[in-house]
Parts: sequence; structure tokens; C-alpha cells
Amino acid sequence: MPIYAYKCGACGHAKDVLQKISDAPLTQCPACGAEAFAKQLTAAGFQLKGSGWYVTDFRGGNTAASSPAAAPAPEAAPAAAPAACAACPAATGSKD
Repeated sequence: MPIYAYKCGACGHAKDVLQKISDAPLTQCPACGAEAFAKQLTAAGFQLKGSGWYVTDFRGGNTAASSPAAAPAPEAAPAAAPAACAACPAATGSKD
């Protein structure tokens, strides 16, 4: 069963309530009795458990494996010219 956070708009009383999803929302404040008790939006609290999930996953650590763009790129060496073959006119020196 989920835990819902409620807060009274009249007196400011706050309370966490364990309720079924199908239960009607509370409207009456238990502290002052006003009909201003309303659910609050809260962040979900859950943990991923089981094999394959690690505490350190997606923490944003600064490692070489996780940020290859941060490392300077090595300069590219100029491509070597292809070797001329013996049948080419430039290799033999003739201009036939």
C-alpha cells in the first residue's frame, strides 16, 4: 500500500497516511477538523534491487571509460602515398 502525504490548508498540519489506492482521499484535518486536508505531490521513493543494478550506476563519476570526449584526440598522421606499380607510366618514367 502506498503512503500519501497530506497537509491541511487551514492550520498547516501535515501527516503521512498509509492508504489503499482505491480508498477515497481524506478531506477532514485530524488536528483542527477543517475540510482543508489535501494530498501533496511528493517524489517517489524506490530502490532498484536484483542482479544488474549497482549503487554506483549512473552516478556521473569522472572516469576515462565514461567520458571519452573529455580526453584530447590524438593527431592523425598523414596517409602514406600508395606505392607505384611497375606497370604504371609514372614508375617507369615513360610517357606513352
